[in-house]
Amino acid sequence: MANHKSSKKRVLVTAKKNAINTARRSAVKTENKKAIKAIASGDKAAAVAAVRSAESKMMKAAGKVMPKKRAARKVSRLTRAAAKLA
Repeated sequence: MANHKSSKKRVLVTAKKNAINTARRSAVKTENKKAIKAIASGDKAAAVAAVRSAESKMMKAAGKVMPKKRAARKVSRLTRAAAKLA
């Protein structure tokens, strides 16, 4: 266990940041799954809305809880898949 005041603070701050990052990562995954499901359903309007929402979450998370290039790659794939719907 931490003995110094600064170490005790670091433990608290780290726990708080960890909880925030876990929630962000989970939210990104959830939005991604919703977008994939909407694309699979074939409804273009719903798919476009879901992809827009997923893109927003991913780009906000980029650089924080996931690498920027991974976020860009996932957004690109979702956008291409949604564009293929007729």
